[in-house]
Amino acid sequence: MTPTIAPSILAGDFANLQKEIEMINNSSADWVHVDVMDGVFVPNISLGIPVVEAVKRHAKKPLDVHLMIVQPEKYVEAFHKAGAEIISVHIEACSHLHRNIQQIKALGCKAGVAVNPHTPVASLSEIIQDLDLVCIMSVNPGFGGQKFIERTYHKVKELKQMIRESGSKALIEIDGGVNLTNAPALLEAGADVLVAGNFVFASPNPKEVIERLKSLAVAR
Repeated sequence: MTPTIAPSILAGDFANLQKEIEMINNSSADWVHVDVMDGVFVPNISLGIPVVEAVKRHAKKPLDVHLMIVQPEKYVEAFHKAGAEIISVHIEACSHLHRNIQQIKALGCKAGVAVNPHTPVASLSEIIQDLDLVCIMSVNPGFGGQKFIERTYHKVKELKQMIRESGSKALIEIDGGVNLTNAPALLEAGADVLVAGNFVFASPNPKEVIERLKSLAVAR
């Protein structure tokens, strides 16, 4: 299996955002990961709908929009119109998660659920068959450049087993602290999608880093 690579533009140079998107376009990356933070659900504020629209104008690859916001149901349609093709909401922010997922699917988007480090993957057991994606946070959400949480490997294995037993088609995405040291073990545990931010954009050669992550194929 060849992993799906989704560079996170949150770690890019916002003064040269078009250039960063064009780099992703010309790389072996598969998606553009877009982190949206509201300063309420997480202790930071990042880009919003106008920036997603700007990214979409230049991106040639699907926008994977990760909503770290409260009341996401108020905004998913706007993000879809802005160009999102994959939308993930946080289980911790959704009182009516099934309704949130159906809303995303009704827009024609792939629907994902993100889980914070403290949230057990067992909490997804009643919704897993409806999901296209599960985003496991391997750092506490809100800021880039954090240290990878080692417990993540166990969560990936547990989630992979749940997916297999349920017959779900959901992909497992890892977001936070991904690098060439931990990526092989994450893929071996069952991860399908690797989000990489600082590891890509702080590199002297981001395209080469993306290619090296992409080349980490594992047998399944």
